[in-house]
Amino acid sequence: MISLHHLKSGDTVITSYGGVEKTGKVLQVDHEDKKVLVAIDDEENDLWFDLDNLYSIPLEESTLLRLQFHIDEAQSGNGRGKLYVRGPFSVRIFGEGHQPRLELHYRDETRDLKENITLNELQNHYYQMTNFHLE
Repeated sequence: MISLHHLKSGDTVITSYGGVEKTGKVLQVDHEDKKVLVAIDDEENDLWFDLDNLYSIPLEESTLLRLQFHIDEAQSGNGRGKLYVRGPFSVRIFGEGHQPRLELHYRDETRDLKENITLNELQNHYYQMTNFHLE
């Protein structure tokens, strides 16, 4: 299950309906009814989901590469974590036990995060820092 206050329009989530999980994009969040309107990738109709049927996507290397980040080998390793870059935005992921766990950087702003985040949380940070949606 996912937290309602972590969801914003444009976020990517996993939906579950009838035991079938599919990836979709949040179109609208109804805070009053605690439902989320999602456009599922291979469906024609947008569907409303309860929070019990929505899940976050873990932030992993494969997810970042799919979002057109690339690994900066020159600035990765030697205890500095792995650096993923997309234009002027970067995500540095450190090993277990390191504080901070993640570092997000865009131009003159850096955010040190103490725990792992999910894809939709990265999308929200990205939007707050750049004013563009991460897709």
